[in-house]
Amino acid sequence: MNAAQVAGDPLLQPYRLKHLTLRNRIMSTAHEPAYAEDGLPKERYRLYHAEKAKGGIALTMTAGSAIVSPDSPAAFGNLHAYRDEIVPWLREMTDACHEHGAAVMIQITHLGRRTNWNKADWLPVLAPSPLREPAHRAFPKEAEDWDLDRITADYADAAERMQAAGLDGIEIEAYGHLLDGFWSPATNQRTDEHGGSLDNRLRFTRRVLAAIRDRVGSDFIVGIRMVADEDWDKGLSRAEGIDIARRLVGDGAIDFLNVIRGHIDTDAALAKVIPIQGMAAAPHLDFAGEVRAATRFPVFHAARINDVATARHAIAEGRLDMVGMTRAHLADPHIARKIAQGREADIRPCVGATYCLDRIYEGHEALCIHNAATGREATMPHVIRRNARARRNVVVVGGGPAGLEAARVAAARGHQVTVLEAAPHAGGQVRLAAQTPRRRELIGIIDWRLEQCEAAGVRFQFNTLAEAEDVLALAPDMVFIATGGLPNTDVLEAGGDLVVSSWDLLAGDVRPGASVLVFDDNGGHPGMQAAELAARAGSRVEIVTPERFFAPEMGGLNHVPYAALFQETGTRITINTRLVAVARRGNGLVATLGSDYGPQRTERAVDQVVVEHGTLPLSELYFALKPHARNRGEIDWRTVINGGDPFPGRNPEGTFQLARIGDAVAARNVHAAIYEALRLAKDL
Repeated sequence: MNAAQVAGDPLLQPYRLKHLTLRNRIMSTAHEPAYAEDGLPKERYRLYHAEKAKGGIALTMTAGSAIVSPDSPAAFGNLHAYRDEIVPWLREMTDACHEHGAAVMIQITHLGRRTNWNKADWLPVLAPSPLREPAHRAFPKEAEDWDLDRITADYADAAERMQAAGLDGIEIEAYGHLLDGFWSPATNQRTDEHGGSLDNRLRFTRRVLAAIRDRVGSDFIVGIRMVADEDWDKGLSRAEGIDIARRLVGDGAIDFLNVIRGHIDTDAALAKVIPIQGMAAAPHLDFAGEVRAATRFPVFHAARINDVATARHAIAEGRLDMVGMTRAHLADPHIARKIAQGREADIRPCVGATYCLDRIYEGHEALCIHNAATGREATMPHVIRRNARARRNVVVVGGGPAGLEAARVAAARGHQVTVLEAAPHAGGQVRLAAQTPRRRELIGIIDWRLEQCEAAGVRFQFNTLAEAEDVLALAPDMVFIATGGLPNTDVLEAGGDLVVSSWDLLAGDVRPGASVLVFDDNGGHPGMQAAELAARAGSRVEIVTPERFFAPEMGGLNHVPYAALFQETGTRITINTRLVAVARRGNGLVATLGSDYGPQRTERAVDQVVVEHGTLPLSELYFALKPHARNRGEIDWRTVINGGDPFPGRNPEGTFQLARIGDAVAARNVHAAIYEALRLAKDL
């Protein structure tokens, strides 16, 4: 952008919040990436937020949430705001972000019933009323007066620690946690001074805010991320939510509102608050604008605002004062910088896969499905630096996510890159997955890399089923084998020739039968997508899995649309069961089912059997090239992990280095393929 365009871009305009000037209108809202060590934000946590600061973000809201009390044990790797030891670590993180011009705040909370008792100090879970939250399954104790006294003091202590750490402000969490548990008729059944009227239900929140203000003073920025409509027949209504917002603003204890719509006590409800791919973009933006209009107060908001156009619209139309692009910054922490440089086309897109959040809710750290540097800033680069050494000739065989990432990174390093792809187009299994309309955004993983490669001069040869001679003829210095794999359906005692694969259905090579049995012994998306396709086509579908529950490799948010469709279509789900054999019977098939738990066997008469058991590597080319490679295909994983040249020189007669990546090694997932390519190509 030129100066005039920057001056006119709503997203790039500064925003003054109290005494604090934010350099633009883009923020990352609070979320817990689970990068903490012992509840403290050490190097990994610091580098993650500092990268967004380098990328031009105005405000990074850390934690999601930092817990104020020991009886609010961490549910998602939360930071421990109740410990004095956190202060110097937060100071280090804050200084690092300030150095790059970004403001830093932190969200603090008492989780209430949104945690469990069987961790940390094994203290009882607390809530306004003894109502179980389905997502975390704890039966809470009704908080007593002395509990509320202690927690009020804990909030004030935590706020003082955050101020001492040099943070620009704090945000109080009030959706699905303790404070708003008092607001909602769905979670507050009390008959004392904390139940009944809205003033009573707000009593504890006002007490907490007053204690915080008393401790940190009037100048320190304090906001609240609050549910303003639970979108629930038994919960907080829109009218009451907006009334609460008005009252809190009128009290004068807060400086901004961060607005949420919905409730989060089940996976199905959470997916409406945090929509995934295939769901509407920015579904609550207009509602947030209504709250802003009703309160005439600074309003922040984030919910699937993952593209610049929508974010720009949110600011330009006065819906928001600060727009949260949180998952989008996991995909690309340099969004604001690229906008300011006129490089919007270079922004790595968030494809809505929600791999990041599903990992968090499954007890892992947040990772972006196609940015392997996020959360690994200490070792993996977001910006690939050009190699000052001699230009090398790099050949990549395979145009799936692993191959395209290797090509992108190698080209960014300044090397000459040629990609040989057997199909008429790039994409591999990602292109197959994107055939499902609900998951079509996944193609952004491929399209972005193709654009980056083409801009860097990568040469593509499609419809090329490469043999060893084809590769050798290119006189490579480095060869990446990214040929992927083919479905492994040969897992039965008998009848393997009678089944089809998930790929057959997804590619359209085979039409779903009238009655379909899907045997899923993989546990991820492919089997579920095949079942979804058959169910939408009108087939009677049964999913059979040897697991304790279906699709265990897929997290709760991605589980939701499958579960909803399977319920709608009457799809049968059978767990703890294994497909043993398939045989012909008349015009159909009979599937024999067994179990790991006993010798009993049953049969199903169906028209079609689909087997999903991952893939087996397409590795013939790799083994044909091994004798010609200097490293004979060996990768020194110690040096990959610790730094150094990963390709040992075992063969003095070899003319190139050779690496096999992605599913050409073993069946894994998109993130694993991209990470493997990045870590092996980044130092070429």
